[in-house]
Amino acid sequence: MKSEIEIVPLSRSPREVSRFLQVSYTVYRGDPCWVAPVLMDAKTVFSDRNPLFEHAEMRLWVARREGRDVGRIAGILDHHHNQRQHDSAAFFGFFETLNDAPVATRLFEAVVAWAKAQGARRVLGPMNPTTNDECGLLVEGFDSPPALMMTYNPPYYADLVRAAGFRKVKDLLAFYIDLAQSPRARLERIAARSVQRLADLRIRPIRRKTLHQDLNRIKEVYNGAWEQNWGFVPMTDGEIDFMAQRLKPLLAERLVYLAETATEPAAFLLALPDYNEAFQPLRGRLLTPGLFRALPYFLGWKRPRLVRLLALGIKPKFRKRGLEAAMIAEGLKFAAEAGFGACEASWILEDNLLVQRLIGIFGGRAYKTYRLYERDL
Repeated sequence: MKSEIEIVPLSRSPREVSRFLQVSYTVYRGDPCWVAPVLMDAKTVFSDRNPLFEHAEMRLWVARREGRDVGRIAGILDHHHNQRQHDSAAFFGFFETLNDAPVATRLFEAVVAWAKAQGARRVLGPMNPTTNDECGLLVEGFDSPPALMMTYNPPYYADLVRAAGFRKVKDLLAFYIDLAQSPRARLERIAARSVQRLADLRIRPIRRKTLHQDLNRIKEVYNGAWEQNWGFVPMTDGEIDFMAQRLKPLLAERLVYLAETATEPAAFLLALPDYNEAFQPLRGRLLTPGLFRALPYFLGWKRPRLVRLLALGIKPKFRKRGLEAAMIAEGLKFAAEAGFGACEASWILEDNLLVQRLIGIFGGRAYKTYRLYERDL
């Protein structure tokens, strides 16, 4: 007979956040696909430095059995989400557990009880901690490590979530593009003709040293392009600045582009090398022997095999005029020339058929599925 499970509430203090994050190392011991988050960066997500906490609340819990932490979960209440979506939802996120149904049940009970006390009518997730961050439970595609800033979990998580009363609300897809097989030359010609039709449009790379000068234009496109997307909540200026600070060290020349006319920005593309390939041997800590294996990537001596296309945003009035293809063609052309072997385009909503068809034209195939769940209260 198994011993009693204790659910321990934690604060967002540095010490207790460290304890919360440490649970992953118990769950993924021996898993060759897991990539530990860089702890120094992960901790900032939970700190008051994160502008999310200007409009959101978060609670943390760990599950303890036989003297050790065997699971964790967070509850998030984002007031901006509820105002924007006319919703009354709380999120669950950062869920990790051993394959132990009673532990998972107790963790979800903690979130549900807290959510009800806040007046929520449903729980939605996983959000780590919002749709503008990592989100979704991996349900297909367990045979390879996750790309940078994508989630990963054992296959049994889906059973535990369903057993806790959750049902599917939306799938998010990741597409794989083999750059050697992608028909780029033909697509580049199509893209060039598209850009010619937009006479005063130019596409230019955003560079790391001038990122701050372009940030306001990026913000304008980001919040305008996804305005009608399912679950989208515009990021505040502070949140975009915070994200830019976290991503700036990872930016690679000619993988980030802005399309603009003489009067306004029109589109934005963000791709990043898949530095998870470098991060994996570090196990979340920079000052370890694994750093010697990672240094060639950080010094530019070695390229990751994969580049991830994180975002392609087009303002509504510039859509369906070929600009989408032009932006992707520009990014993939450089990625292939720079020595990347493949591209992951992620994530894309399961019902966003227009973008899925466009990725398919470039040779992309869906190879991973991430699922969001909800439970009515």
